[in-house]
Amino acid sequence: MKAGFVNIFGKPNAGKSTLLNALMGEKLAIVSPKVQTTRHRIKAILTEKDYQIIFSDTPGIIQPQYKLHEKMMQSVKNALEDADVAILLVDVNDNWEENDTLFSGLKLKVPAIVAINKVDKADAAKVQEAINFFEQKDYAKKVIAISAWKGVAYETFFKPILEFLPEGAPFYDDSESISDLPEKFFVSELIREKIYELTQDEIPYHTTVLIREFKEKLTLTKIVADIIVQRESQKMILIGEKGKMIKQIGTLARADIEAFLDRKVFLELFVKVRPKWRDNDMQLKEYGYGI
Repeated sequence: MKAGFVNIFGKPNAGKSTLLNALMGEKLAIVSPKVQTTRHRIKAILTEKDYQIIFSDTPGIIQPQYKLHEKMMQSVKNALEDADVAILLVDVNDNWEENDTLFSGLKLKVPAIVAINKVDKADAAKVQEAINFFEQKDYAKKVIAISAWKGVAYETFFKPILEFLPEGAPFYDDSESISDLPEKFFVSELIREKIYELTQDEIPYHTTVLIREFKEKLTLTKIVADIIVQRESQKMILIGEKGKMIKQIGTLARADIEAFLDRKVFLELFVKVRPKWRDNDMQLKEYGYGI
């Protein structure tokens, strides 16, 4: 039996969340073309007969500008410390030198696999050039080319990981569990994803979601959530004219939440202003960023 932590690192928008979802065959991490969508470390547990891999999606590595960013980078640091194998994800169309600098700066003490992503959006010569570039790097034990959006195969992805994964007993006994995070976390993330999809400019980055009520009733699950913003003007945008925007967010989020929970959902959303919440330790802890 092989078991261990395989943690995914990379720049914002490298495709880490898309990769995690492809690996699990389930939508655990929200996805958006906007940068800094992932704020938490999301662990996904994959248990098979001969191995258990705990994958971690981590926030894109950035220079912190406020306390929320610091919390995000702390989760990256924690993932660096407990990794058994590191997946270093790079967009084939991104600057390879910048990614090399970032990967070198991680000072990894575990085997690393460089996964060159989005190869469906580049010609074969460019992909091979990227492979050759990263194969020269000391931190790269193996280099593979993938398209996370199209899915990953055992031979190209899981087999190289298992070469480096240590032998040991499973960390999680329940073979049905796919994450150590509660359902409430994923519900809040699905609501936040709709805000990223439907709003522009600074709104997504100034917003978080707090689940205030999560009750499983006989025929449905009742969910009450607060959408937290920093300014009154942002609240007005999220509510929209005659409540149009908040209704649209709720309708789309409810559909995804029902698919995730596999049951009917009653979803009620409120928008609340909390000035400078991204720099307030107490509020960050309340909103789930205090760990």
